Amino acid sequence: MFQTARMRKIKVVTLNKYSTPIVNSLHEEGIVQISDISERIQQDPHWAELLNPSKVTALTGKISSLLMKCSGLSELLGDASSGDVGIKDMIKSFISPNIPKKTEVEVISSEKLVNKAESLLNEVESKTKVIEDQLNSIDNKKSELKSNKLLATKLKDLDIDLSLLNETKYTFTVVGRIDAESVDNFKKESAKITDKFLIFDTPDEDKLKKIIVLVTLSEFKDDLYSLIRTFDFEKFETDNISGKPNDVISLADSELISLEKEKSHLSLKLKEIAEKYDDDVLVLKEQLEIEKERNEVFSTFGETNKTVMLEAWLPLKDVDKAKNLIELSTEGHSVVEIEDIGEDDSETPVLHNNPKIVKPYEFLVDMYSPVKYREIDPSVLVFIMFPFFFGFCLTDAFYGLMLVVLGIVLIKGMGKVNETMGKFGNIIIACGLWTIVLGLITNGLLGDFFSRFLHINLPTVIAQFDAFKNPVNILIVAIAIGFVYNTLGFILGIINNFRYGEKKEALGSQIVWIIFEVGLAFLVAGMLIPSLGIIGQGIGAVLLIATLVILFYCDGILGVMDVFSWLGNLLSYARLLALCLATAGIAMTVNIIAEMIGSMLPIPYLSLIIAIFIFIAGHIANFLFQVLGAFINALRLHYVEFFAQFFLGGKNSFSPFSASRILTKLKK
Repeated sequence: MFQTARMRKIKVVTLNKYSTPIVNSLHEEGIVQISDISERIQQDPHWAELLNPSKVTALTGKISSLLMKCSGLSELLGDASSGDVGIKDMIKSFISPNIPKKTEVEVISSEKLVNKAESLLNEVESKTKVIEDQLNSIDNKKSELKSNKLLATKLKDLDIDLSLLNETKYTFTVVGRIDAESVDNFKKESAKITDKFLIFDTPDEDKLKKIIVLVTLSEFKDDLYSLIRTFDFEKFETDNISGKPNDVISLADSELISLEKEKSHLSLKLKEIAEKYDDDVLVLKEQLEIEKERNEVFSTFGETNKTVMLEAWLPLKDVDKAKNLIELSTEGHSVVEIEDIGEDDSETPVLHNNPKIVKPYEFLVDMYSPVKYREIDPSVLVFIMFPFFFGFCLTDAFYGLMLVVLGIVLIKGMGKVNETMGKFGNIIIACGLWTIVLGLITNGLLGDFFSRFLHINLPTVIAQFDAFKNPVNILIVAIAIGFVYNTLGFILGIINNFRYGEKKEALGSQIVWIIFEVGLAFLVAGMLIPSLGIIGQGIGAVLLIATLVILFYCDGILGVMDVFSWLGNLLSYARLLALCLATAGIAMTVNIIAEMIGSMLPIPYLSLIIAIFIFIAGHIANFLFQVLGAFINALRLHYVEFFAQFFLGGKNSFSPFSASRILTKLKK
């Protein structure tokens, strides 16, 4: 439970003809992580004499190409099936998502899968290509019409056929928008180039701009373009527009309506095709993804003319299963070697080994860093303490109830199709339950709702821990918990460092602080307990001096300064009280404001409605803000204060070579 799964390295040598059956079997079982030995072969002369780096199969490129094509079609058909998704549909998909049904598929070779894919994709494309081209044409036409309509709207004051604004063999015309204050200067500068020009200007929707139409002879085109560049001139494209502005606008509106109807008709036809082929395309896509992984993994192997070699990591508990799979796949024509983990475990992938209830919290640990192979896995401690710290920060029973409901919705909804969502839902439920318990103990239920509005006290409150009356006691509990949790971290650090032979590191980073804490305990006990008296104080003083000596020995003069770091870590647990009071204080403030509004406004019903609105909105805002704060601070107390005492951290999480089958299952 506190130790990661024990791992082994497996080496397999077999004949080339059995490489595909081995890969397929291991991929379906998903119990090994394939190691890449091709680089080692290229760099190590000894290995290079024995093996050549293997390569991806000849069909890999074809499979990748078909997968890209399949993904594009899948996206097209998916969009056609879903149509416009409203808020109601989004909420429904979150609360009650569709659980995909698995389709049975046959075990076929890469060649047969390629042929199957080509046949299906060609069949679907023959039906969708024409519609897709028509839809693209409609979209382009709509874009052009909207552009023309916008331009005609801007030139509405010019009662001329807009085709006259196009260039001719002898004339140059430019239309655009310019700053209103620059118009006169623009005309003066144009006159310096030629006096053979016409300029029309009309106000723009933007009062700071003006629309300019400039007409002159073609011979002055280059000079006038050079002039335009010196001004902030926005040129309009008029090449594809004709007719008077009002006629252009009217015609565009009419054609846009017609095109929208045509697009709707084509979309319905595409939806019919999607209903027929979408599931088949999705299944094919998953098959191609799996086959692509299998064909690419060969590049990590080594080979000779007749044999192939692969290496992989796997959990100790799965060694026999893997050996049996390889034996069956190769018909006994293989050599399998199992290696234990040596002193150097830096490359060993790590697989957590925790009970199912703890699994969601592995995600929080891995967010910090993968665990090192031989160090203690803290997931169980995070499982126990993270929800408790969260609840300590939030401490409002009603907010906790909302979290429990949200967690259940996540598990029953998105958690069914998304494993991460399911894990997060479990974490939220645990956090919510602790929030309820600690809220009821500390008098937190919508702030002081019961005492303020109902004039009764919660029967579950423990008077000594009432957040509104005795916050000091809560602070003492928070600091005490921090003291114990930090000490536990030091003990774990000692174990980790001794496992890796880092005895001096254990002395200077963990053992010294346990000596320091024991010394403090004797010193305080000697002052408070007469029977210990000078003896307790003496022992405490000796241990404190020993602490300073050890710190100086391990880290020099700067090591002595770590006393302040120890104190800072301990006082960091005071944030548990700070957030507890923040939740209660803001909730109480919302209640006070709602009560004041309800009693101050002269219109009874209106005042009641406003008071209720403020009450609900205020508590929702407080809930969201405090939940975020509780999550961040509960995480911080682990990442910064607790993990810093012992966590070594590795670099490799176990990533099995596994076929992801969401929509498919193999026929038996």
